Amino acid sequence: MQIAIVSSDSQTVNDHFGKAERFLIYETGGPTPVFIEERAVAAYSTGDKDHPYEESRFAGVLAALAGCKKVYCTKIGDKPTEELGKAGIEPVIYAGAIREIS
Repeated sequence: MQIAIVSSDSQTVNDHFGKAERFLIYETGGPTPVFIEERAVAAYSTGDKDHPYEESRFAGVLAALAGCKKVYCTKIGDKPTEELGKAGIEPVIYAGAIREIS
C-alpha cells in the first residue's frame, strides 16, 4: 500500500498537512516502509490560520496524493480531513520516525 509522508527532514513525520511543500511516497507492507518518490506541491495553507477552503488549491495537493491510501502528518484541519476521506485517503496523525511506520 502506498502512503504519503509530511516531513521536512526525510527521517520523521514532523509537520502539518497544510504546510507540506512535498510529500514523500512510500510503499508499506514489509518490515519498514520503502521510499518510492518525492512529489512537490504548492502548500495548501496560505499561512492564515482562518483561511477558507480553496478547492483549486486543494486539488493540486490531492493530485499529488494519487495512489496513496494514507497520509501521515502531525496535524490536519477538519475540511482537509473530510476532503481526503471523500477521495479514499485516510489522514493519520503521527509524529515520529518514518522507519517505524508499518
